[in-house]
This record gives sequence, C-alpha cells and structure tokens, in this order.
Amino acid sequence: MSDDLNMMGSSRMPVSLRTALPSTKNSPRGNYLNIGTEILRNLIFFSFLLRWTRKGVLQLKGRGLFGTVAEAYISIRRTLYGIFLKSPGVRSQVQKQVTEAITKLEGKLVPQGPGISRYLTLPKEGWTEQQVRAELEILGGMEHTRWEDGLVSGAVYHGGNELIKLQSEAFEKFSVANPIHPDVFPGVRKMEAEIVAMVLAMFNAPAGGAGVTTSGGTESILMACLSARQKARAERGVTEPEMVIPDTAHAAFRKAGAYFGIKVHLVACPAPTYSVHIPGVSRLINSNTILLVGSAPNFPHGIVDDITSLSRLALRKKGSLPLHVDCCLGSFLVPFLARAGFPTVPFDFTLKGVTSISCDTHKYGFAPKGNSVLLYRTSALRTYQYFVSADWSGGVYASPSIAGSRPGALIATCWASLMSQGESGYIDSCHKIVGAAKKIESTIREHPSLRDDLTVMGKPLVSVVAFTSRTLNVYDLADAMSSKGWHLNALQRPPAIHVAVTLPVVAAVDKLLGDLVAVVEEEKEKERVRIVEGKGAKGGAKGDAAALYGVAGSLPNPSVVNSLAEGFLDTLYKA
Repeated sequence: MSDDLNMMGSSRMPVSLRTALPSTKNSPRGNYLNIGTEILRNLIFFSFLLRWTRKGVLQLKGRGLFGTVAEAYISIRRTLYGIFLKSPGVRSQVQKQVTEAITKLEGKLVPQGPGISRYLTLPKEGWTEQQVRAELEILGGMEHTRWEDGLVSGAVYHGGNELIKLQSEAFEKFSVANPIHPDVFPGVRKMEAEIVAMVLAMFNAPAGGAGVTTSGGTESILMACLSARQKARAERGVTEPEMVIPDTAHAAFRKAGAYFGIKVHLVACPAPTYSVHIPGVSRLINSNTILLVGSAPNFPHGIVDDITSLSRLALRKKGSLPLHVDCCLGSFLVPFLARAGFPTVPFDFTLKGVTSISCDTHKYGFAPKGNSVLLYRTSALRTYQYFVSADWSGGVYASPSIAGSRPGALIATCWASLMSQGESGYIDSCHKIVGAAKKIESTIREHPSLRDDLTVMGKPLVSVVAFTSRTLNVYDLADAMSSKGWHLNALQRPPAIHVAVTLPVVAAVDKLLGDLVAVVEEEKEKERVRIVEGKGAKGGAKGDAAALYGVAGSLPNPSVVNSLAEGFLDTLYKA
C-alpha cells in the first residue's frame, strides 16, 4: 500500500512513458534553440564590443593618447576625491563649512533686523495704490552696488533715462498682449516679425534667412542646440549626439547638453590668443557631431573665436555641419565695429558655414531684460526647433520655442528700442563703449603701475577686457576693488578679472582705472611686506572672491562648489 502511495505522490513519469517522449535536448528543435541562443549571445557581445571599441577609437582620435590618459586620470582623481569627501569624518566637516558659508551669504542677501517687513501671505484686504507705490519705493532704494554710477561690470545694459520712459510707455500699451494669440494682438505679431527681420539684416543673412525672438541668450542657445540635434536625428539618424565647443563658450551650451542629452566636447582656448584651438576642434568631429560653436566674443575674455576657420571645418563635412555663432554679448556692437572706426573680423552669415547666430537685444540693443533673437540661415533650420502637438484634446498646439505664452509687452519694448536708436544710435554707442574698452586695455598694457603686474588676455575687439597677473593674487585685487564699491567679474581657469563696459561704465572709466592703479599699488606693498616677513608672495587671499574661486580651483571634485552654488540659489528664494 505504501509503495502504491509513493508512486502516486511521485512526480516522476514511468520509464516507459519517458522513453516514449521525444528528447528536446537532441532533437532538431532543441539544437536550433541552442544555436539561436548562442548566436543571440554572440551578437549582443559583439555589439557591445563594437560600440565601446568605436567609442575608444573616437576618443583616441579626438584627444590623442596623452589627452585620453590625462582625461582618465582626471576622472579617476575626481571620483576618488568624491568618495573621500563622503567619508564620515570628512563629510560632516565639509557640510559644516558649507553651511557656515551659506549662512554668511544669507546674511548679505536676505534683509534682516528691525524695520524689515516680510509679506509671506496675501494681505487680507488689497493695498491702496499709495501703499503699493510707497513699498516699491522702499524696495527700489535698498542698498546695492551702484550700477547707476557705472560701478558694475556688465549686468545692466542701460540705454538712458529717456529710452526707459519710452519703453515704459510701450510696456503699458501692450501689457496684456500675448503673441500666442496673433489674431487678438496683431500689432505684437507685426513687431516681433520686424525685430527678427532687422536683426537678420544686421548680420547679413541671405534671402530665406529666418529667426525667432526668445527670453534671453540662454534660451536662444538652447534652441540652436535643439534644432541641430533634431536635424541630425531626422537627416542622419544620429542617436548619440555630440557638439564641439570652446571651453570659453557660454555655460548655456553645457546646460543644453544636460537638458537635451548632447555630449559636450570642450576644446582649449590657449594663451596667448585665448581663441579656440582649431586643430583640436577638427580632431573631435565625428559621425555623431551635430554642432560646432564659436563665440563673437566669448564672455570670459572678450575674444572673438576664429569663425572663418570654424566655417571651413563645418563645410568640410559632407552635407556640412551646423555652426552656431554666439553673438549674445557682441549683439549690437560687433556688427557696427567697422562703421564706428574699429578693427573687426568675419563672424556673420557672410561666412558660408555659419548656420545660426544668437544675438541679445537686451544687452547692447538696450531692450529690457527678457529679449533675445535667434537667427537661422534658412527657415528649414528654424522648423527643427518648433514643437507641434496635432492630437491634443485642447486643439492643435504649436509653439516656436520653449515658452507657450510670452509677454507681448517685452516685444513692444524691444521694437521701440530698436526703432528709437536706429543705426546711427548704435554706431554712436559702439564708438563710446568700445572706445572705453580700448582705453582700459591700453592703460593696463602701458601704465607704469600696471604693465609689470597685470597682463591683458589676448586681443579683445569688443567691450570686454580681461586681465590676469603673474605677481599678484587677482582675487585679492577683485576683493579690493569690491571694497571700493566696484562689482567686477572674477574668472577661473586661469584666475583673472574682466570688465564688461556698458554706457554707465563709460562715464566712470577714469575712476575705474584710478582705483585699479591704487589697488595694485596697495597689493604690491602687501606682497613686499609678506616677502620681508618670509611668508612668500601671492598669499593672504581672504576675501569672498578669493575664498570661492580659491576653493573652486584647488579641489579636483566640484561637489563642494556645487553645494555652495545650490545654497546660493536656495537663498534667492528666502523671503
């Protein structure tokens, strides 16, 4: 009985039944299955091997053996240092110092103390107009760096009080306008199209050229990168897009890479020209390249890249590569250099390889902030940045750029600015602004108190003059200038300072140079004292710029600086 139960409970088949069934192991079907599995496994392996072999070959082609080894070393060093920073004892100490730095920053940016009113909820009853105006007056009078006196490098591209009055009238007239509704606001549609047409003409666009207005230089750059990516995907099937940019190109290109999944190759801009190294660009071009970039000029050093050579590289590729020229900073200065009596170089659509240009009308076009223009050689290129949703339940949706609704009032103020200035006005402002920049450059090169300690970086053609020092800590100079009320731009890699001349700065250029001479003499005296005391030269950097950029330049892993920057951004939203 127990044997019968065991047989009934057993999962084994009777021997006769098992031998009667065909064996899949030795059957043709089983063999095909095994062969298919082996083939699939090999295909996956060889696909993986081919992909990474191709990546390795492209890396060696682009960077060379020594460059590849150097990049690998930097990457490993950054990773190991990141691990070190996360170790228990170190992490708590670093976090403590970061918190202290952010707290100090909050103390400077967030008003505190008696007499400071905070509005964290809506008022129960709406204020009167007089109350609102009174509070606006208080807010406008808060202590700040005096840009009105020309003490701020860049930042405020002021076209004069009369222009601001005109812009205010234009804003009021179109304050409710939204260009997403061209039938409701036909005047805004007309002004926007005319702005694009005027700027296209400034940059010598060919017949068929096209463009869009955007909210600023960053959006213009993002859209140019998106258009190039979409073009490469549609026309060449590129799924792993890459772009090649100077390491001095605006950070918005790196943002575009992060947003749109584009690998960014940085090419050095070595001394003495500080212009992008053309052979380095050429080596990095491959079948995944979707875009080349040049600046006219770049933000850090005010240098115009060799756009002519970049154009030749772009055309050399079969079917040509898109070449974007970032003229956001050069805007309404570079096109008028020759007519204002200054030397210039080719940079616009007269070069056949240039396919897109970004130009900030809210810089030297003097339009209010929130205005920029992106230009294309053809309307087909512009189409690649469009977004269209034909099957949305709310109706067919189409927008030319990132934003949907846009402020028509800003378009009106931009149009009013361009029309009121005209070519003659922009030539005049170019003469004043670039003339002041030339004065700063020549003084640094020739003044006996400056020429031995400061070095102008490259040969700036437009409004930005950058300088570094072999004998002094430039961040100490930046902090010393800050103590005199100046707000200059501290740079890194290499350490330097730049001045971006605006119309307010033009009026203060003699004071700027006088204070710079005084600061250099003071720092030289401090250096002499350090040497006499046996402490060594170029020491004692204690100010804010010195602290931040000293840390940024000395750490192989940027996580600490990233934390400081994120803390700064958080502080902007503390009420």
